[in-house]
Amino acid sequence: MNQEEKINSQENTGMGLWERYLSLWVALAMIAGVLLSQLVPAIPEFLNQFEYYNVSIPTAILIWLMIFPMMLKIDFSSLLHAGKKPKGLMLTTTINWLIKPFTMFAISAFFFLFVFRPFLDTDLAREYIAGAVLLGAAPCTAMVFVWSSLTKGDPAYTLLQVSINDIIVLFLYAPIVALLLGVGNVSVPMETLFLSIFVFIVIPLALGIIVRKYVISNKGKSYFENTFVNKFDGTTRIGLLLTLIIIFSFQGDQILSNPFHILLIAIPLVIQNIAVFFLGYGGARACKLPFSIAAPAAMVGTSNFFELAVAVSVSLFGLNSGATLATVVGVLIEVPIMLLLVKFSNKTKHWFDKYEY
Repeated sequence: MNQEEKINSQENTGMGLWERYLSLWVALAMIAGVLLSQLVPAIPEFLNQFEYYNVSIPTAILIWLMIFPMMLKIDFSSLLHAGKKPKGLMLTTTINWLIKPFTMFAISAFFFLFVFRPFLDTDLAREYIAGAVLLGAAPCTAMVFVWSSLTKGDPAYTLLQVSINDIIVLFLYAPIVALLLGVGNVSVPMETLFLSIFVFIVIPLALGIIVRKYVISNKGKSYFENTFVNKFDGTTRIGLLLTLIIIFSFQGDQILSNPFHILLIAIPLVIQNIAVFFLGYGGARACKLPFSIAAPAAMVGTSNFFELAVAVSVSLFGLNSGATLATVVGVLIEVPIMLLLVKFSNKTKHWFDKYEY
């Protein structure tokens, strides 16, 4: 079974227990972290000792566990077919890199600096904006395969979109984040930002390519896609949940003293996700794309690479920062919002019936 057939077969099974209840697992990890900070504060205090250039070493290890399996699955040979169906790729790329980061900045700045001004001091508001920007500038690379399968999207084309986004991330993520945070008067240590990109993208991506080529050359592509990759299924999940527990063990006092902020952070993030989706979905219809490409194209632009956002936020601002809290709230709200958008897409599939590629 090749990669396309494998992804296609997921259409019949939909989401597994992990994907379907991701928001619940995230919420439970958050609760566990807060309880840990209150009941056994010695543990986060001990872990906090292991830092290097503001990067928590235990957290960095866990984030690697999250990101490496995703990089392992990327088949960059699909880039050879990029020029055959350019409209969908152009639409997704435009939304991801010319629109989405800037609308995220605008929406979050409007809410945190103006609408929520009575509830937030300026410094904390700017930290929340920074976290939102880190999310908005990181297009999805993993969960989008789930959204694509639930809308019966073209699996090969979805893979192509993700592969191209991963390459663009290497060159544009850091400059866009630096630009927007600079406009927002948020101090950005550029050395730390580029170090984060190198550590959390370049290294795992390079290792993923090397390991992928090595295994395929020795065991074959079928073994790699059906056996080897599956060995890492639990790695990302464990890494994500343990990372969240650590993060919230450091943020326990802040959350308990003002849980209302979780809601304040969620509001602009939800608005941003819905707005970007309809922009992409409407753009796909205007471009006369078939539904199998239109739905995934809109999903790629809407969903976020939250693992990267959390990693960079921890490196730049620390585990107990408002920016890191904002990125984690992004994880919490993403699944229920995306499921609603999947349901909407499937109900409006007939809008694209007359379009072919």
